[in-house]
Amino acid sequence: MTDVTQYLKNHPRLIGALFTILLLLGQTGNVAATNASTFVGP
Repeated sequence: MTDVTQYLKNHPRLIGALFTILLLLGQTGNVAATNASTFVGP
């Protein structure tokens, strides 16, 4: 096992926290992409 796998095995709540952060970052990227694509130039 790698160090990361062993660490996550010892701290299972961190898996949920990392998953939540990834979801939030994904949603933020989608919102930013949506707002950028609706920009109307001069």
